[in-house]
Amino acid sequence: MKILDRYLIGRIAVGVGVATAVLLPLFSFLDLLEELEDVGEGSYELADAMRYVVLMIPRRLIQLAPFIALLGNVIALGRLAASLELVAMRAAGLSAMGIARASLTLGLMVVAALAALEQFVAPVLQQQAMIQRSAALAQSTELGSGLGIWIRDNRRVLRIGSMGSRDEPNDVEIMTFDAQGRMVEHLRSPHAEIVDAGLWSLNRVTRKRIDGGSVITEQLAELPWQPFLSPEQIATLLRPPESLSPTQLRELVAYLKTTGQEFAAYELALWRKAGGAVMLIAMLLLSTPFVFGFLHGGLGKRLVFAAVTGVGVYLLDQIVSNAGLLLELSPAFVALGPGVLLAIAGQQLLVRVR
Repeated sequence: MKILDRYLIGRIAVGVGVATAVLLPLFSFLDLLEELEDVGEGSYELADAMRYVVLMIPRRLIQLAPFIALLGNVIALGRLAASLELVAMRAAGLSAMGIARASLTLGLMVVAALAALEQFVAPVLQQQAMIQRSAALAQSTELGSGLGIWIRDNRRVLRIGSMGSRDEPNDVEIMTFDAQGRMVEHLRSPHAEIVDAGLWSLNRVTRKRIDGGSVITEQLAELPWQPFLSPEQIATLLRPPESLSPTQLRELVAYLKTTGQEFAAYELALWRKAGGAVMLIAMLLLSTPFVFGFLHGGLGKRLVFAAVTGVGVYLLDQIVSNAGLLLELSPAFVALGPGVLLAIAGQQLLVRVR
């Protein structure tokens, strides 16, 4: 690596550090303000709210990474332009594409670090934060807008209405079908206890057995039941898709496809994790031309323009994702498309720089 490349990477890294030091505390503070609304409910105290925000920092960092890269690159190159160092570099024969190459080199390093954070750190801490918050608020997790979650294997369908603060299933229904697809048994329990990975204890069970044209109804105080999912698999289904690691999402999507269940939201979440890396690279490419004549004025004006661009890109990404899910478009196209288009736009702007 050339000395000039190392110098540029170092200056851009400083700019990214400055952007991180500004944006991450700002958004964490906004998260804390939102959590303060729940302080006082149950046993949820200020310390719990602060702990929740701290545990969510890795997830927030991943979400902000493309926009941190955008502002950080503008800060670094803007300062170099203000000190006429970029002019000297250009006079020495360094092209705009060469400067962008230094930004992209740092960007690839950041992507590698964020990938490790996404796989091993952020999901664990986010899920821990959600569990602790729910337990302190003594909340049950409502599922599916009142419909619960539905899971099935070959001949059984399980519906869980909600999960208690200690991860116990509530409002449980279990339907068993024969080889012709006719229901032969229906179990309904307001509460179930997970004894171990292979055994549930259903409480106050209403059991209906369908035999020909008659229905036999029984009331049972307790009924053991062997689930077809482990507690870990159920917990994965109950978590928001963005809180899962890429490995968890890939395994969950494979399971849902195999059992013929709806998987679009989870597949989109998986591709969006790759889309975040593409968007980060696109932001570096798009921000580099900001200091080469496309904007006239000082660093402040460039930062304002970069901030507006970041907000616009964020809104565009959200609109495309929601529209893609609604229209059942390819998750890969929906997740990667905006970043790829912006990267092409940035590359074309760089080509025009003289």
